[in-house]
Amino acid sequence: MSGSKPDILWSPHHADRYVICDSELGLYRIGPVGSGETKAGALPLSVETAATLLAINSDTPYMKCVAWYPKHEPECLLAVGQANGRVVLTSLGQSHNSKCKELMGKEFVPKHARQCNTLAWNPVDSNWLAAGLDKHRADFSVLIWDISSKFSPEASVAAEKIRLSSGETDSGLVVTKPLYELGQNDACLSLCWLPRDQKLLLAGMHRNLAIFDLRNTSQKTFVNTKAIQGVTVDPHFPDRVASFFEGQVAIWDLRKFEKPVLTLTEQPKPLTKVAWCPTRMGLLATLTRDSNIIRLYDMQHTPTPIGDETEPTIIERSVQPSNSLIGSFAWHPTSQNRMVVVSAANRVMTDFTVFERISLAWSSTTSLMWACGRHLYECAEGVGGEGTVEKDIATKMRQRAQSRYGHDTVQVWKNHLLAGGDDPQLKSLWYTLFFMKQYTEDVEQKQQGSKQALVYSGIKNIVKSSSGTTENRRCWSGSDRQTDVPRFHSEERSLALRLCGWINRGPDINVEPFLRSLEGEGEWERAAAVALFNLDIRRAIQILNKGASAERGDLNLNVVAMALSGYTNEKSSLWREMCSSLRLQLKNPYLCVMFAFLTSEPGTYDGVLYESSVAVTDRVAFACMFLNDAQLPRYMEKLTSEMKEVGNLEGILLTGLTKDGVDLMESYVDRTGDVQTASFCMLKGSPGEVVKDLRVQCWIENYRNLLDAWRFWHKRAEFDIHRSKLDPSSKPLAQVFVSCNFCGKSISYSCSAMPHQGRGFSQYGVSGSPTKSKVTSCPGCRKPLPRCALCLMNMGTPVSNCPGTGKSDEKVDLTRENKLAQFNNWFTWCHNCRHGGHAGHILSWFRDHTECPVSACTCKCMQLDTTGNLVPSDSH
Repeated sequence: MSGSKPDILWSPHHADRYVICDSELGLYRIGPVGSGETKAGALPLSVETAATLLAINSDTPYMKCVAWYPKHEPECLLAVGQANGRVVLTSLGQSHNSKCKELMGKEFVPKHARQCNTLAWNPVDSNWLAAGLDKHRADFSVLIWDISSKFSPEASVAAEKIRLSSGETDSGLVVTKPLYELGQNDACLSLCWLPRDQKLLLAGMHRNLAIFDLRNTSQKTFVNTKAIQGVTVDPHFPDRVASFFEGQVAIWDLRKFEKPVLTLTEQPKPLTKVAWCPTRMGLLATLTRDSNIIRLYDMQHTPTPIGDETEPTIIERSVQPSNSLIGSFAWHPTSQNRMVVVSAANRVMTDFTVFERISLAWSSTTSLMWACGRHLYECAEGVGGEGTVEKDIATKMRQRAQSRYGHDTVQVWKNHLLAGGDDPQLKSLWYTLFFMKQYTEDVEQKQQGSKQALVYSGIKNIVKSSSGTTENRRCWSGSDRQTDVPRFHSEERSLALRLCGWINRGPDINVEPFLRSLEGEGEWERAAAVALFNLDIRRAIQILNKGASAERGDLNLNVVAMALSGYTNEKSSLWREMCSSLRLQLKNPYLCVMFAFLTSEPGTYDGVLYESSVAVTDRVAFACMFLNDAQLPRYMEKLTSEMKEVGNLEGILLTGLTKDGVDLMESYVDRTGDVQTASFCMLKGSPGEVVKDLRVQCWIENYRNLLDAWRFWHKRAEFDIHRSKLDPSSKPLAQVFVSCNFCGKSISYSCSAMPHQGRGFSQYGVSGSPTKSKVTSCPGCRKPLPRCALCLMNMGTPVSNCPGTGKSDEKVDLTRENKLAQFNNWFTWCHNCRHGGHAGHILSWFRDHTECPVSACTCKCMQLDTTGNLVPSDSH
């Protein structure tokens, strides 16, 4: 290969050895940097590997091509094709006592001298060596030599062990009679043996690709093409061959050899080498002249129905192993996607691994899976190193959907239990919606429609409309200090307290039921604070003592109760001074605000109102009791702005289901992604403009899409029914109907709209109830309906009980057994071939067949439906 670019050959026996061929042969061993096998003068190939030169052979000049003997013994036997057409056997690193000593220097000489372009060892019968030569008018261009032959071509082909035996080595150094001669008066530019048969040879001749069968050399299979260079067989697909001409690569299928099955994108520069990856199916590497990149073609075969033929999908990409121009490359025979690249000058070598494209798939159930090479990795939610990782919101929504979260329309507050009961914001939200619904039902009984709309506008708007506020002074209950504390009262403030859950139905402010419920839940500090805010200090002390004596109670509550019992309103007292300084050291926020309330001046309760750890419902209720008409709206506005900014669901109490509520919910969805709660919440309010908001519609549609992605089709249908009950405008109109081929009218609509007049069905010869009758003709034009392709009977579904009035707005009871016709009798047809029949018959047919039941129709109807075999995840 003097004067030409170098080439690389990997050893077929040793995965760590390769040969560089240019003006001489150099044998290298590759190994990790710093290992014992790597010498001090090793050439670095990459950060991790280096190559050590083992041997050099410069005895064979004018090299044009080299082929490595495929069998293990002799392990370093090389065939070298020269510019004069001779093929010389040589070796690298062999001792003088080697078994192949008699083969060294053996020459195979053609009749007429011309350049040898290519060599190929037979992978099965390894003593056969095929050589491709330039054209000569009186000679053959494809010569197959037997390296064990010493006399005439008629001599029997010796076995491998016989050809390695010694004897008459001197007389057999030059062989002039090839075993086979093929391709007369033509040129051969490339060769490869076909793996499916040891007697088949594929040759790239001057103007065609030819397959020679050595069992009958007078005949050959050929196809005219210009792509005759670099023929190579895919090691994973023996019938697939690649060849090239100038800048274009052709992919051939030997079973259909008339034309290429695929032609790759033409390159601007001529190609110099193509090679299939031996460790990766369908990966072809190509190299162009004067280039520093290698272009890869990944041929992906997608599964198709039996009998269908589609071209493989080609994914094209480029890799750059080094900055210098590449002379040649060679795939590693065993290491996955690994190659060694040699530069066009100075023999600079690079060990390079082609990284696989990472195919990422994220399932709707939050499992993450990706493929890299032959490995498949999966990442699912689980336990982290520091304990349980918080579940993703998609997982939470999926679990909540399975528990029918949001569907309880009677005891609305129970929805927070269906969500797990561990989120205080959800608890506050659903209790607020429950109290709103409860109040709405009360005003409906009293027929006070204006107040019904007011309750869903939120406490911020309720207190704005407050009128007739009265201030009264109330003394402490259970204390010797009879100090008057100013409190404010109005009908709207009482409504706000009710929405906060502090009081029940009725005009009286009675918090005792609320206190008992808090005690039942073990919220002793909160119960004591609510009792104190209602000026019942004795009840607060009683609750604290009870909490200290309860199971797992905090004994420090007794100390707090003792401190409360010493309350005094004297501003200069030691008790007030100590409580003001030490209350901030209390860990529980409710204990802290209790002493803040006791030490505050009337009208200045910032220590209570701006304690963020206290529930919003309690702060709002406190404000409604102790702030005047000037202070209360300002506080509500400020608190609402805070809730909207952080997306705190407790703020729905203030905003209600209004535009402000949608703004707050938007912040919540942006922070958490919980479109499920947002959808159910906005549907709970009275029908109005809020449901028509584009943001609300977006959340609802996204939640519906999530249910479909999880294959919760039954849950999605339940949600649609739930939505249509709360928002009648969302009920979709009929979008699909069966129409008559003759008059074009809807068959089902015409049937349901026909009033029952005069005589019954019996007069038409139909016995039994109308629900079992068959409509085998169009109710509009009386033309017969199409026939079922299997039973050949006219199509017709059992008709449901038709409403007498035919009004579309009449409510339908979906629980009736006979409302819908049996699915087996539904109209079914293929959108491709237009053939069909009864659904039951069609399903039964395609359980055992793939083609359409109509004669001479080859449509694979059922396979066209990609979702036909999916099973709902929520089916039981």
